[in-house]
Amino acid sequence: MTDRIRHLTVVLDQDYRDDDVQRIVDAIRMTRGVESVGLNVADADAYVARETAKSEMRQKIQNFLKTLWRDE
Repeated sequence: MTDRIRHLTVVLDQDYRDDDVQRIVDAIRMTRGVESVGLNVADADAYVARETAKSEMRQKIQNFLKTLWRDE
């Protein structure tokens, strides 16, 4: 038996102005099976989450590079 999918989440590559993203929204709405498209405004929480993720990734990369330098 296959799973049933009720919704999809689309994440944009960056924050866009609402009037600039309208063409993307219109294209998604024209896709077969799409009932509605909701927009989520980027806020401080989103910014903090992105910056936290970038900081964590930066730290992991630095730690990885340190292990490589120790092996030499």
